Amino acid sequence: MIAGKPPLQQSQLFSLKGSVLTLSILTLISFTYFSFKSLRPPLPFSPPTPQITLLPSFATGTNTTTPSQPRIVAEKKEGNVGEEQEDNDDDFFTDIYHSPKLFKLNFEEMEKKFKIYIYPDGDPKTFYQTPRKLTGKYASEGYFFQNIRESRFRTEDPDQAHLFFIPISCHKMRGKGTSYENMTIIVQNYLDGLIAKYPYWNRTLGADHFFVTCHDVGVRATEGVPFLVKNAIRVVCSPSYDVGFIPHKDVALPQVLQPFALPAGGNDVENRTSLGFWAGHRNSKIRVILARVWENDTELDISNNRISRATGHLVYQKRFYRTKFCICPGGSQVNSARITDSIHYGCVPVILSNYYDLPFNDILDWQKFAVILRESDVYQLKQILKSISHEEFVSLHNNLVKVQKHFQWNTPPVKFDAFHMVIYELWLRH
Repeated sequence: MIAGKPPLQQSQLFSLKGSVLTLSILTLISFTYFSFKSLRPPLPFSPPTPQITLLPSFATGTNTTTPSQPRIVAEKKEGNVGEEQEDNDDDFFTDIYHSPKLFKLNFEEMEKKFKIYIYPDGDPKTFYQTPRKLTGKYASEGYFFQNIRESRFRTEDPDQAHLFFIPISCHKMRGKGTSYENMTIIVQNYLDGLIAKYPYWNRTLGADHFFVTCHDVGVRATEGVPFLVKNAIRVVCSPSYDVGFIPHKDVALPQVLQPFALPAGGNDVENRTSLGFWAGHRNSKIRVILARVWENDTELDISNNRISRATGHLVYQKRFYRTKFCICPGGSQVNSARITDSIHYGCVPVILSNYYDLPFNDILDWQKFAVILRESDVYQLKQILKSISHEEFVSLHNNLVKVQKHFQWNTPPVKFDAFHMVIYELWLRH
């Protein structure tokens, strides 16, 4: 038994050496394989897949602009020079609009499809159907009444209509000497008659109906008819949240004092040597503060009364041509024609008002052509205006010239004027 051990140990030794040799050979082969593989040229670079961005498309057939099913759009790369050049050739592709391409596409669709039915009832010799006049601070209401009748959007077939226009002219009632209390009764009776005679109001409880009225007359005349104010779309010149204005349902009607006394201003920066200007009645708290704080300032031209015509011909309007910034504080109602006067004459408007839904605010970026301040900023007004650099002012002024066409009423209406902008706002809400 003892004599048999040496051959067994020798056999085990040879087996161990064989295993080590085999492992070494396998290691050498693997090393050689990976070394030759590393000498192969790299594969060509494959560009990454373009990123996908979800953009909201606005729903139609509703009363809001709530995003519905998203559109899928590939992000534009910096190298797309041709597309950028095409954008620059189109006036719409500017930053005065929140979404210039969307505005352009929706506007074109509106022109093709939008239909409005005007109720034919009412006495045209007294309160309904025709405007009182096309001048003065209620001109916007008058122009809309006249424009809608001669526009492509009017339809005689109510079954084709997207919206129904209730032709109540509170301004015309006021011109007849009707009291606010009697106005409310007239509006109530007129609306009750429409509801009894036609089926359209009851289909939506008035959500697809609208009426147009400017300044405080319309607010006072309709506030006694709560179901009209709550359900129908109000196109009003007093878009203040504290008088029941509902953003995204109601529409801010720009109050325009037409005809303008002087031509439009613009591209005249070198002539604007005065820092700021305001003149008017102190018929609101903010106007009282504005006059008290700044009426004796040497750089701000602030008057606590309207400029008398006795001082010269069109002195008030000519001040707009010489001024960089025109102060627009809220009056007895939040809106005034001063804002559109400032835009027309090329003077950058300074909105000094709380709770104010600016006209066409969901289309135009007012920050690009106006200065938007809180009423509490009145105490730092001069410092704020002087902190705006010359380059910033020039940019605001140039953009202001671009939006002038949107605050101009015409008869017959002209594409992109105030009438079409109001219609576009209604189209978004239909």
